[in-house]
Amino acid sequence: MQKYFQFPSKLDSFRLFSVQHLLTIGIIFVFCFLLFVMRKGLKENRKQEIIRFSLAALLVVSDVSYHLWLIKEHAWSMRRDLPLHLSDLVVILAVVMLLLRSFKLFQFMYFAALGSSIQAILTPSLNRFSFPHFRYIEFFVSHGGVVLACLFMVAAFHYRPTIFSMWVTILLVNLYAICVFILNKLLGANYLYIIKKPESASLLDSLGPWPWYLLSLELVMILIFYILYSPFWFKRRYQHKS
Repeated sequence: MQKYFQFPSKLDSFRLFSVQHLLTIGIIFVFCFLLFVMRKGLKENRKQEIIRFSLAALLVVSDVSYHLWLIKEHAWSMRRDLPLHLSDLVVILAVVMLLLRSFKLFQFMYFAALGSSIQAILTPSLNRFSFPHFRYIEFFVSHGGVVLACLFMVAAFHYRPTIFSMWVTILLVNLYAICVFILNKLLGANYLYIIKKPESASLLDSLGPWPWYLLSLELVMILIFYILYSPFWFKRRYQHKS
């Protein structure tokens, strides 16, 4: 049992799109699908509250347990484990969004949280933390929970993103990246992978060398945000024609 909590892990290296990875993606997709299948039932306040607070609690437990595990393993590092990666920061923001039912925060989270969390789920940087290691399970529970939190706000409360909020999110993400770049220089860290690419395989490997992959990543981010907005754009077009 101890080997499933070791840091560094001595398990086999995580393999992208392995059977375990695809099954994990499938489980997250099924939960997302069920949210919309059951959306009529989510109109009941009691069910809304149960799911909202359960998701918030799940994200808190996941995030806190991760940091406690690192501390227990004497592995926590300020240069690596502060919640400064966008996909880590949005876990905390998702809890706030759920607890406050914040529409304004949702406008940012729909793009930034879904974009970063889906990318993390599809191309995780897990090294040797393969299934069933604690870090593997925590990673997908955390990022999958963020995706569910954002889609829950859509299904239960009928929150909708706007094209204006998409461009505000792009601006905020870029301002945040500048702040993180300064922190990276002060800490000797590599949050947001601004200084260099991650050691494990990732989307950045196909975006060119440093610093050009940062520009490519900017274009990919805008494309992903447009894709995320497209269902609402098509729905509005259809309603307008009707």
